[in-house]
Amino acid sequence: MEGMKKARRGLSLSHMGFYVSDMARVEDFYSRVLEFTVTDRGTLQTPHGEVRLVFLSRDPAVHHQVVLASGRPEHLAFNPINQISFEADSLDTLRQFYARFVSEGLEEINPVTHGNAISIYARDPEGNRLEIFIDTPWYVDQPMRVPVDFDLPDADLMAAVEHHASTLPGFRPRTDWQAEMAVRMGLV
Repeated sequence: MEGMKKARRGLSLSHMGFYVSDMARVEDFYSRVLEFTVTDRGTLQTPHGEVRLVFLSRDPAVHHQVVLASGRPEHLAFNPINQISFEADSLDTLRQFYARFVSEGLEEINPVTHGNAISIYARDPEGNRLEIFIDTPWYVDQPMRVPVDFDLPDADLMAAVEHHASTLPGFRPRTDWQAEMAVRMGLV
């Protein structure tokens, strides 16, 4: 991957905002459980009326990574948010959030592997599906998802994930897949 640019120029994913119905409850969850810091708050007049906003970040160099906006209806026939994903910096951090989710009694806590990642999924207080994940050193064709046992020691967990991934279509080192994507994206 020598000589490859890091990403396409011009755009990068920065932050996301979503509507909430119980601002205090969701702010508490993202601040206390996911350790975001409120960086700003206020109201904004929009064509649809006043919207209360809470800006949150985990990075002092980034004003906001998440924006909570008032106005979500109490009852939705369908939640349009498929998932809100956060990348953890290590398996240890992933395990810490798994333990927090369990202690918070969150709904639908599911530790899984996608072969190319290990993830935990759960629902935030308003039913939005959260994913916290780490990448693995491998790639497998997607979609793929199977449960993993978070009671295993780290080495055993990683060995089980690699063993399963090695039996799947497309299994190869992540670096090989990244090089292929760089070519497809015109970065080399």
